[in-house]
Amino acid sequence: MKKVFLKMMFKLRALIFTALIMCCSNILYAQNSELRLAQQYSANGELQKASDIYQKLYKQGNEAYYPFYVTNLIALKNFDEAESITKKMIKKFPDESEYNLKLATIYALKGDNDKANNIYNSLIDKLPAEPGAVSMLGMQLYQGGSMEYAIKAFKQGRKLLNNNTAFANELIALYRYNRDKASLTEEYLNYLPQNPGYINQAKNTLSALFEDADYDVLKAALFKRIQKYPGEAAYTQLLTWLLLQQKEYDQAVNQAIALNRRSNADGEDIIELCRVLVENKAYDEAIRGYEYVAGKGQNDRWFITAKIELTDAKSQKITSGVYTAADLTSLEQDYKDLLKQFGQSAATVFAMKKLANLQAFKLHKLQEAQLLLQQAIALPGLKLQALAACKLDLGDLYLLNGKPWDATLLYSQVEKDKPDSDTEQDAKLRNAKLAYYTGDLEYAKGQLGILKAATSKLIANDALNLQLLITDYLTSDSTGAALKMYARADMYIFANQPEKAMRTLDSIDTKYPGNSLTDDILMAKARIMIGKKDYAGASTNLKTIADTHSTSLWADDAVFMLGDLYDNNLNNKELAKAYYQKIITDYPGSLWLNEARNRFRVLRGDNQGT
Repeated sequence: MKKVFLKMMFKLRALIFTALIMCCSNILYAQNSELRLAQQYSANGELQKASDIYQKLYKQGNEAYYPFYVTNLIALKNFDEAESITKKMIKKFPDESEYNLKLATIYALKGDNDKANNIYNSLIDKLPAEPGAVSMLGMQLYQGGSMEYAIKAFKQGRKLLNNNTAFANELIALYRYNRDKASLTEEYLNYLPQNPGYINQAKNTLSALFEDADYDVLKAALFKRIQKYPGEAAYTQLLTWLLLQQKEYDQAVNQAIALNRRSNADGEDIIELCRVLVENKAYDEAIRGYEYVAGKGQNDRWFITAKIELTDAKSQKITSGVYTAADLTSLEQDYKDLLKQFGQSAATVFAMKKLANLQAFKLHKLQEAQLLLQQAIALPGLKLQALAACKLDLGDLYLLNGKPWDATLLYSQVEKDKPDSDTEQDAKLRNAKLAYYTGDLEYAKGQLGILKAATSKLIANDALNLQLLITDYLTSDSTGAALKMYARADMYIFANQPEKAMRTLDSIDTKYPGNSLTDDILMAKARIMIGKKDYAGASTNLKTIADTHSTSLWADDAVFMLGDLYDNNLNNKELAKAYYQKIITDYPGSLWLNEARNRFRVLRGDNQGT
């Protein structure tokens, strides 16, 4: 009997416990339903309806609803009630800083800034010497919009921990947000010596925030630090970067070499700097840097790279300006000396390719250039990309040497060896141009049609332009006679034989009067003149295209080229700006649109760093 009674009692308890759980669940479900309803009212802007529900839920003794209720009260500007319930929470949870911070926010919104500031200062004064507590308060102040006191909290944390670099990342973020350039500079200069891995972050942050005028302040701060700590590499690296931003290339090289000597490092950093200098066409400074690395001797692992890139920098310097036949001969000898010193190998194939290009397109030594590229292709251990590049260049020389079959064979090999790549598309384009140069216009048109969808925008644009040229002309003249003559001139331009190209272009109208190639001839002549540094003559032809052939295939190219000439060669920034703007307004589908927009903004004086 007793056992039966006990079993009944256990079942009854279980039923009661289950009923209690269900009752509590129903209450929570009801509360959650009301919370969702209040949130919906808030989202709809019905704040008073939401407030009635939040108040009811909060007064049921559940502090979990405090955040919803106080936010609603603040939105209703019911600051007195918000203050009252917040003080109750502070009394109940005196060690929770979030309620004090909320009260300070309420005071600030009421306009009682003294009371708000007293709370902030009190919380900071009471901070324990614990990194976690400092981080928590600083983050809460930041999230509450109190940037000044967040900074103050982190600085107080440094004092408590006796660590002048503690919370550096937090302070850097706050200074950047506040655009406090002076404090940000000092913070980085204090932080980088012990954390050199952050130097790239510092460069990116400073370049995004600083304007040109600010760089002088940063430079002065860096010189001051370097005088005090001459052996600190981070300061010199940052100064070198800064000098590059200001285009003070000579000083940048001086600083980099001085640091390299002090640290007795290899030549890697100097090589990287020289590459940037070459990109910026600061050839003399790059040459000085390369010569310094080469002067370190053959034991430096960057010695061969320095020698090769030194010769290449000299090559770019010579061919980018006005040069003489003696300049080209001297450069050819530099490349030959280089290959004699280091031999022909996979490591020097870059130099072999450059020398062949010089011989073929500047010195017109086609046979020597062809032999050199044949030797390059036969080198053991050559990477596939380098092999493909050499084959493409050798194909070009076969074309110029009157061996189109050998040229197309090499182009086709590259297509097969480098599928689904820009290199494959380049090879296809060269094959199509070969057909165009040799008069097989229909085949060329078909191949170019395929390349219009190339992933490389430049290849796709070149293919589209040439296909449209062929298609438009063959529509009016199925024989393509004048176009074949124009293609021959185009091939002379490719072979860097401008005089032959110009004579051929001048003969087209004489032999085929009334042809439809007027704008094409003007563009070809303009490009020849640019190559000969005759910028005024080029601009005349380009203006004719822009003004009288504004809907032609070359119109947007002509407008952009005019902008570039006035920007970089004819020294008329206002005209350059006008032509860049013309691309933006008149040719929104142009390949040059983004570049024209960027250049226009620079000339207009927009702050690109913000």
